[in-house]
Amino acid sequence: MELKNLGTTSIKIPPIVFGGNVFGWTVDKYQSFKLLDELVSLGFNAIDTADVYSRWATGNQGGESEIIIGEWMQRNKNRDKISLFTKVGSNMSPGGEKNISKKYILKAVEDSLNRLKTDYIDLYFTHYDDNKTPVSETLSAYEQLIREGKVRHIGASNLSPERLMENLEVSQTENLPKYEVFQPLYNFLDREEFEKSIQAICKEHKLGVISYFSLASGFLTGKYKTEMDFEGTKRKQFAQKYLNHKNLSILNQMENIANEHQVGLAAVALRWIMQRPVISAPIASATNTSQLSAFKEAISFKLSEEQMSILNNWSKA
Repeated sequence: MELKNLGTTSIKIPPIVFGGNVFGWTVDKYQSFKLLDELVSLGFNAIDTADVYSRWATGNQGGESEIIIGEWMQRNKNRDKISLFTKVGSNMSPGGEKNISKKYILKAVEDSLNRLKTDYIDLYFTHYDDNKTPVSETLSAYEQLIREGKVRHIGASNLSPERLMENLEVSQTENLPKYEVFQPLYNFLDREEFEKSIQAICKEHKLGVISYFSLASGFLTGKYKTEMDFEGTKRKQFAQKYLNHKNLSILNQMENIANEHQVGLAAVALRWIMQRPVISAPIASATNTSQLSAFKEAISFKLSEEQMSILNNWSKA
């Protein structure tokens, strides 16, 4: 599988990054290990997670995903073969506050390193802005972690265009580490926010871009077409908002393109992102090994210019 540089970092990634938010949530440790084993056997070696995954699940407290990934890497002794991304700054307790102060980051990174059973993180993201910590303070925390070898590169997710620009400017004027990767919410149905303002910043500053919720929380796989399809699923709270007449019509139209290439809807949705400007790779997850077929399918074909134009018009209509 061809790997490519992620932005200006030294990290080489496959065309799709695996989303570890499912570990300890919709899949248990045993199934997570199976998924990860199959993933790397297919040549996909980039895994994205966060310290907060998956605190929202009943009985969880956060850190479950990192623990599972850490135990899997330790069992397989393959840390050096994995591009590992995690995040800091989200609220780790119900009703808690987001925090990207230097003191908080320096403590949180140690917790993540312990859970991941590693001494370094390839790419460490500011998960959310707390809208109060000075930019220079956050970046100085990363400067220390990079100097100590605990973090190799830094990125940001969910920042406003204004705060992203402020970070990039302060990095330059104060000679502090620069965010080299941005992680936005971006998929076939959620385009406007990224394309309206963030995309141009990423292009100008040569930021790598890896999108989350690339399959619209599973809706773009085509398995949620009625309210009944959500019954008993843990993704209902995230995917139900997409269930409307317009989006169902789009799914039906996408099926024509999927059939033409003899692939599933998920592969079309992923391939669309892979061919969009500025995007380095989509992030996508799976809950069983059969769903990884969408990864294989997405890298096996290319959407024509006409098909991309059709899809672009559908999703913007």
